[in-house]
Formats: sequence, structure tokens, C-alpha cells
Amino acid sequence: MPIFAKTFRMILPVLALWAGEVSAAEAESSPQRRIEFVRDVRPIFQTHCVRCHGPDKQQSSYRLDRKAIALKGGDYGEKPIVPGSSDQSPLLEYLSGNGELTMPPEGERLSADQIATLRAWIDEGASWPDDTSTLGEVAHWSFQPIIRPAVPEVDAGSDFEMTNALDAFVLAKLRESGLRPSPKADRRTLIRRVYFDVVGLPPSPEEVEQFVNDGDAAAYSKLVERLLASPHFGERWARHWLDVVRFAESHGFEMNQPRANAWPYRDFVIRAFNDDKPYDRFIIEQLAGDACGADEATGFLVGGPWDQVKSPDPVLTAQQRADELHDMVSTTGSAFLGLTVGCARCHSHKFDPISQTDYYALTAAFAGVRHGERAINLESSSESMRPAVRAGLNVERFAPTPARFLRFTVFETDGGAEPCLDELEVFTAEATPRNVALAGSGAQVTTSGTLAGFSIHKLEHVNDGRYGNDWSWISNERGRGWIEVEFSQPVTIDRVLWSRDRSVPPRFADRLATRYEIAASLDRQSWQKVASSNDRQSPAGERMLYAGIFTAPDKTYRLHRGDPMQPKEEVPPGGLGELGGDWRLPTASDQERRLALARWIASSENRLTARVIVNRLWHYHFGRGIVETPSDFGFNGARPSHPELLDWLASELVAPHGSGAPPWSLKHIHRLILLSAAYRQSSRADTESLARDSQTRLLWRFPPRRLEAEAIRDAVLAVSGQLDRRMGGPGFDLFEPNGNYVKVYTPKREFGSDTFRRMVYQQKPRMQLDDTFGAFDCPDAGQIAPKRSSSTTPLQALNLLNGPFLIAQADFFAQRLAREASNVDEQVRRAFLFALARPPQSDEAAAAKWLAENHGLAALARALFNCNEFIVVE
Repeated sequence: MPIFAKTFRMILPVLALWAGEVSAAEAESSPQRRIEFVRDVRPIFQTHCVRCHGPDKQQSSYRLDRKAIALKGGDYGEKPIVPGSSDQSPLLEYLSGNGELTMPPEGERLSADQIATLRAWIDEGASWPDDTSTLGEVAHWSFQPIIRPAVPEVDAGSDFEMTNALDAFVLAKLRESGLRPSPKADRRTLIRRVYFDVVGLPPSPEEVEQFVNDGDAAAYSKLVERLLASPHFGERWARHWLDVVRFAESHGFEMNQPRANAWPYRDFVIRAFNDDKPYDRFIIEQLAGDACGADEATGFLVGGPWDQVKSPDPVLTAQQRADELHDMVSTTGSAFLGLTVGCARCHSHKFDPISQTDYYALTAAFAGVRHGERAINLESSSESMRPAVRAGLNVERFAPTPARFLRFTVFETDGGAEPCLDELEVFTAEATPRNVALAGSGAQVTTSGTLAGFSIHKLEHVNDGRYGNDWSWISNERGRGWIEVEFSQPVTIDRVLWSRDRSVPPRFADRLATRYEIAASLDRQSWQKVASSNDRQSPAGERMLYAGIFTAPDKTYRLHRGDPMQPKEEVPPGGLGELGGDWRLPTASDQERRLALARWIASSENRLTARVIVNRLWHYHFGRGIVETPSDFGFNGARPSHPELLDWLASELVAPHGSGAPPWSLKHIHRLILLSAAYRQSSRADTESLARDSQTRLLWRFPPRRLEAEAIRDAVLAVSGQLDRRMGGPGFDLFEPNGNYVKVYTPKREFGSDTFRRMVYQQKPRMQLDDTFGAFDCPDAGQIAPKRSSSTTPLQALNLLNGPFLIAQADFFAQRLAREASNVDEQVRRAFLFALARPPQSDEAAAAKWLAENHGLAALARALFNCNEFIVVE
């Protein structure tokens, strides 16, 4: 008995078809004309089959309303329909009564003409057009090829100054819906909006005033370009991506131990966005970075939870492994394709054209990937890298750079101890270079802290002109610390010399800075990285990364009902068959499997990839995507509000164009959105428009929204003057340290300057949120978070008013105001400019002055931190 027949008899009937008794002779008759699926076959399936094998019910996980599942089968190994051979198609055996099972098992069967039609259709190749892959409708909109639509011709009128094609699409939809666009936002509102949107930080009062008073017609476009080029752009947009891919720096589950070397993936994402890495390359590196010199990128694969508690029970072990692979498959499908691929783990997808076999083909692509750290050999991975640092003289050369300040930041030392610097020298870009860092030249040095108790290790030794361990500085932080030099006047520099011990020969090689960054600034506000250890080989030749361990892949089987103890047929690695991924690589290595999958996803021919990412960008700029379900573009996802605009953006992303931006440039899409008139609209509400479009889906105004938790915390630090803008490296911890077997996360109550970096650099644990900002709907990385909710709770107000972090920052803000303004009126004005990017109105100024005079500047600072206007972007 064929496997197909056995499975049929053991489970439930595959087809319930009602028709009369059919003889074998009658079943052999066939029509003379060529069979067409839409005209001849689809009506039979619709009338007789989909009741038990359609969207509402799927006997044996088999469907005849989905092309991929109908042709490939449900919970069995043999194909029910074999194109070109009706004799080899089990479906025909059961319908004709020639097999061991007769379908339907009771009631009337199909007529001889209907069976003959199906037989002829199969013999002719079972042609089933892609645009009818679902019965009763054409293929779902997101599964259709991306065809660049024509830009609508629409009269903007005098109240809407169209700047690019995006505006034409938006305006056409507004006209169609009887809505009018809003006027432009004022400049103060606009600069605050674009700063938080692009870099996640507030503009300084000086930046606001400069923009407000800039008469240049190109002032806004120049502002946009400056922000897109800012290193803080990558920090802002990396946070969005890390939500999408469920990244955290602990394992989760009951032990929830930290992952000490997971942070390089976070830094990879930041660099990728800052460098405008082509998105197709960004995809490939995250799935197969070990094949193209981007080892940190594969932290994506193992960025999810991992159950590190193992058991001798083979059932539990198999289930844990299946869960690990499921996380990789599901996250890959949702992040890049916008599909709920994980729903096909136990049965073929109930709604989307993803068979259970497809799910396990994707699983097979990751079958060689396991959680854990691996060592990468930096020396062999990059021939262009500079030699490793040494205890003696190290030279950093860079393009001539104007500077008044220079900061040397250490993120890591070879032994993890407090870093030590013998001497730090900075030379001018002149015919006769001068060391402008010398104390004798008027330079002053400050530091993150100095280790106490040593007479030979003092801050003043770092620029006293004497070499050797006996005249050096040691940080008071293990593995990290910084030195900042202020020159006597602005100069142009091009070289930095530094050492651990410049004795001849060096006597000490411990405490050596192995990961560091050197930045220059003219105003101590805007810093430019001029050199770092990123292009140096490691002293030991390798670095540990929590970016997955790659092994020979195990065989992958389709699991009956997702049960690892019930394997069925073997499944080779491949993609989603009905969506262009019908390739299979049964003999490929682990790396070849992942690389093939990555290239298929990153292809410009993929119908989902470009649509999904441009929608994500739109979502974060406007607070709502063109498709409101950014990680679900399937049948259960939302339909696009502007389908033509979405396809125009997707085609614009992948196609070469004359703007100078390469294909797959995300900054090109950012630029189009930010420069559009739709983005620059006022956010003021209009009663009539609200009645027609209460959620502002059609963008008749800019949708106001509350800042996310991270942006609120970063803004508090920026306004108080305490924000540490150092980039990269291991993060800071907002929880008290402990080495318990089961990690206990106790939130800190006191916060030192080491925690004043941007929140993207927090050592983010899984399933644990800090006391203050966790209340602002911050994801816990237990699962993907393609969009955040925005709740309003009493705890949020209480945290901003009484939280120890906010109280401390209010004091810092008060001290800043006292330093920068000599009288209370100016202090009040400056406080509003810092916090709200505008001066106070007369009644606000009077109330704020009274509060400051009677309760102190810190009370005014707390009041401003608690303003709705402080945490909302309009």
C-alpha cells in the first residue's frame, strides 16, 4: 500500500467530494479541448473541496485553495498531484474509486466528466497560474511582482508645496477622500521633530536659533543631510532594528545569564546604518557574515532566547533544539520577508502559501547553527588591518582635523584590568608639527577617574612629557576609562601618539588598551571619530563573539505536528516554494545553505523584501506604516493604505537612479521621506479631518507621538548636560551586579557617570526592564517587537517625577542653568529652550520664575521633565 494511502486511511479523508457512482470506463473519458484552470478546474475545487480543505478547515493539513499546498501535499510525503501524470497522482485514484480508499467515503462522488476534466488537467501539466494561487481571488497583493507605478498627476494648489513623488501619492489619496493637507510646521517644531526622528536627541538652543533664523531656502535640506551624516543616526535607527530582531544580551529562560560578547552585533548594526550599507548586503551579512568578512553580523541568528539548562532526557533535548531553530526561522521570516513563517511548524500555514515542507526547508538552512561564542582570527580575516597595539609607541594618523578638544576612550584592555596610559601626545598638521597636548603648551586634561593609592600613577603624568610606567595614569574603572585634552586654542591636528610604557625596552605590558576610540571636537558637543582600534589586529590574534557556532548540519525532517519525536521524510534546505524559493540544496554545507537563503531573500526579484523594509522606515518616521502590521504582509496582515506609494518606494529602493545613491540605499529612502511636504506638515488637529480619518492614516497632518523609552532617557541626559556620547563597545548595566546561578536583576538606585551613555548601549537583559523607563512600553526582547505600543499610566508620571535617576538629573540640569545664565529670568528662558526648543510664553515664564525662586531650579527642571511637550514629538 502506498505511503499516501496508508496516511489517508489512518487520519481523516482528504477530499469530501459529492457526485454519482463513476465507472472506470467513464473516468477514462476526457474532453477534447485544452483544460484551463480558471474556467474548468477551479469551479470543481470551489464547489466540492474547499469545505474540508480550504481556509476554514484543513483535513490532514491539506488545502485545495492554495497552489503550493495542493501540489506539494499536506501531512504526508507523496504528492497528491503529479503534474503530467494522472496515473501517478493519488488524488485521481481516490476520486475514481480505483485506489484502496474511495473519496468521498460516503455520499455522491464526482461525475465522470468532472474526473475526466481533472485527469486531463493533470496530464497536461496541472497548469495553475501564479495570479490565481488562491481560489476565488487573485494572488495576495504582497505576493505579486513589484511594478513601479506611475506618479499621480494631481494639482497641489497653493496650500501644499509638493517636493517629490511621495507627496503626489499622498495628496492623490487625500483628494480622493475629501481631505485637505495641513500647512507647514513652524521651524522650531520642525527641527525638534527631525532631530528626535533621525538621531533620537534634542537640538541644542544654539542649533534651534540658527535654523530658525537661517534665510537660506535650502536650510532644511542641509539640516537633513547633516543629521543623516551624524554618527548618532546609526544609534537611533539601530534601536528600531534591534526591536525587530529580538536582540538582548542575556539568554532568557530561568537562568537568564548575561552574554558578555553579544554587543558586537549591536555595534555592527549601528555601523551599517551610519555607513548606509546597501540593504541587500545588510541581509546577507546577518545570515552569512562568516562568508563575507562580517562575523559580528551573525549575532542576528542567535540573538533570541536560549535555554542553557540541559537534560539527559532525549525528548527534552530534541525539543530544545527544535525551539532554537524555530526562533531562527521565525525571526528571519518576520524581519526580512514580513511573513509569519513560524505558523507552518506543525502544519501548512492556514492562510499564507507556506507549506509545512517549506518551513522545514528553511529550518534545514540553519541546521548547522548553534548558540554560543566563537573565536574569530582578526589577523587572517583582514589583510588591510594595522598591526596590533603594543606597550611601547603606537601611532594614529588621520586626515587634518580642526579641534580644540581630543578624547581618548578605552573600552577594553588585554587582561580586563584598569587601563594605563604612559603618555598621550597630539601633533599639529604643520610643516613643523607641535605636540599641543603638553601641559607646558597650556593643554589641560580631564578624566573619567583615576585609580587612587598610587604616587606614580596620576592624571598629570599623561601629558607631562616624561615616558615610562613611573609617570603614567591609571583609570579607576576595570577595562575602561577616558582622557580628554583641551588645547590652549583651536588647532588642526593629524596625528596622535600614545603608549602604555615607553621605557626602552618597555617593562610593563599589562593594562594595555586593546579596544579604543579617539575623537576630536571644536565645541565639546559634536565629536568626530578620527582613529580607533577597529582597523587593528587583536594582540592575541582573535576575539570571542556571541554570534553562533557553525557545525556540519544535521539532517532535517518534516516533523508530524511539529513533534521532534515524529520525524517524517527528509527535507533539504530551500526557500518558500510558491514565493520563488523553490530551490533545494540537499548536499550543501552549512555556510552554503545560509548564503543561498540570504541571496534569495536579498534578491531584487523577491516580492516581499523591499516592500517590507521601506514600510518599516515609513512606520518609524510617521508612527504608522503604510501597512500597519510591519512584520506580517500575509493574508492576516493589514492592507496598505497607499499601495501604489508602497510599490513606488520599493522599486525606488532597489533600482539604480540618478540621485547618486546606489541601489538598496536606505538613506535615499529616509531622505525622500524627510524632505517631503507630507513630513513637514503641522501636527495640529482639524475637527473635520479627524472625523474622516481619526487615526491620520492618510497623512492630512503629521501624526504627533510620544517618544520611546530610550529617547526620553537620552533626552533627559542631553538636557541635563550629562550625556556621554561615546560610541560602541561593551554596554553599561542598570542592574546591581551578582553572580547567582539564576541571575537576579535588581535595579540600581544610584547612577554613576558610567551609566550616562545612550540607552542603546545598555546591557539589555531579556525579560527584565529597568524601574524607570521600563514603564514606557519598552520591549523586553522576549519576542520580536516590530512596533511599540504607547500606553499612558500613572507609573510613568510617578517615575518621571520621583524616580532617583530623574531627581539626580534635575539637579544636574539646575547646575547647568546656574552655570550658563546669571539671573533667574535667563535661567528660565534657557531651561525652556533646552527642554522644549522654544522660549516660554509670558504666563509660563512667570510661573516658572516663581517655582525657581521659591523651590529652586531643580524643581523647575523636574517640572519640565514632566511636561507632556517634553516627551511628545509634534
